[in-house]
Amino acid sequence: MTAHTLDAIVIGGGAAGVSAALMLGRARRSVLVLDAGEPRNRFASHVHGVLGHDGRPPAELLRLGREEVARYGVEVVSARAVAARALDDRVEVDLADGSTVAGRVAILTTGIVDELPSIEGLAERWGQTVLHCPYCHGWEVRGARLGVIATGPQSVHQAELVRQWSETVTFFSSAAGEALDHSARARLLARGVRIVESPVIALEGAAGGLEVVRTADGEVHPLDAVFTAGLPRLDEALVDGLGLARDDALGSVAVDATGATSASRVWAAGNVVAPYGTIPAAMATGSMAGGAANGALVVEDAERALADPAAFWEARYAGVDRAWSGEPNAAVVDVLADLDPGTALELGCGEGADAIWLAYRGWRVTGLDLSPTAVARATDAARAVGVAESARFLVADLASEWPVEKPVDLVVASFLHSPVALDRVAVISQALEVVAPGGHLFLLSHVAPPTWASAEDRAAFDLPDLETELAALDLDPDDWVRIIAEERPRLAHAPGGEQGHTVDGVLLLRRAG
Repeated sequence: MTAHTLDAIVIGGGAAGVSAALMLGRARRSVLVLDAGEPRNRFASHVHGVLGHDGRPPAELLRLGREEVARYGVEVVSARAVAARALDDRVEVDLADGSTVAGRVAILTTGIVDELPSIEGLAERWGQTVLHCPYCHGWEVRGARLGVIATGPQSVHQAELVRQWSETVTFFSSAAGEALDHSARARLLARGVRIVESPVIALEGAAGGLEVVRTADGEVHPLDAVFTAGLPRLDEALVDGLGLARDDALGSVAVDATGATSASRVWAAGNVVAPYGTIPAAMATGSMAGGAANGALVVEDAERALADPAAFWEARYAGVDRAWSGEPNAAVVDVLADLDPGTALELGCGEGADAIWLAYRGWRVTGLDLSPTAVARATDAARAVGVAESARFLVADLASEWPVEKPVDLVVASFLHSPVALDRVAVISQALEVVAPGGHLFLLSHVAPPTWASAEDRAAFDLPDLETELAALDLDPDDWVRIIAEERPRLAHAPGGEQGHTVDGVLLLRRAG
């Protein structure tokens, strides 16, 4: 069991739960499946109506499913969840052994428990000669003498269904109530269904088989199998602990089309959602819930990236073999070539091309970047061309104190723009403080979107012109002198390779002293 917060906790290791885990595992999510080891269909010898697996023992079906999810890193453990709660940023699940696990999302697939009618001899025949689903087991008893023991109004429909599998059907109707009205009775009789109103008191037969059904009036009814419906019971502790709304008609967990419940970060699937659903239906809702939960995590990942520039830029660099050309920026070369070398600091150094060019010119340079991948590539590039002693690169949060000796003779910031949270003005204001008297600050920025940008993208660009940027910096005119402050159009290439142009802002300031 892991102590950290996983992407997803699946509570329930049956067909719905493993199907949800399969979707999440294939989406590269960290997933833990909690399996209490009591699937609803454990009393049945075979599953039916499952495409490609018809007639397979239910335990074997689950074994194959668990082998599949294991290939994607999903962990399935034997554990019983006894309580759960949905918090703002995670779902916590308490286990019977006293431990607690947590996931960013949870999928509830604990199924239901069938509360069987209190009839002598019924429970021990459950799943053998006492059945519940004609779609699951009707074929195996087709043409036999079948009975349907009513447990509520829905049993009238069950009796009509069972008639499809046999011409010899007896409906024990004492618990059907008003559902067995004149119309329903007429339909059943028209199909040859025999109706017995006396309550069933016992099922009898050797070794789990069924020979007769005994009723309270003393009659015995020779039958080969009976169908009935247990009263479905949810795991109330989990459902109520998570604060999940219920379906008014069935009492099951209420969900939308994706399996999302009334609690944020919680989905539900399988028989907790549809008590009378078959295994393929449970698989389908599990797959849907797993996919929907991953979709919600994707949205949250993007929101987290927007709030965490370090994570965003690391993903940006780590996602490609190389982000930039490896050549220094033309404006850097043009403007800084005539400055006398000294100590330099580059903010947002990326893969190090500008800093390495400065080191070639005799500068002792420290490059800072949020991305460990970018810093590693810059370090390797400096080592490859023999300037590692004069060009070093460090991972640093540009919004915090910088791990460099101050003051420095030159601070360089090229295209210090970020689509995620980064206080550009605050970073540049801090840069002003570390420039030594007589030193320089060089800023290279975008002041206009590229020509290939769409109208929508152009509207989204927030690129300050030079005068706006200077006004935001509020420079002391007695302390800073403008050497260059101009906009420079240049040729550029779109991501698809077509040529266009963009406009850069070039600003070189010298500190008095």
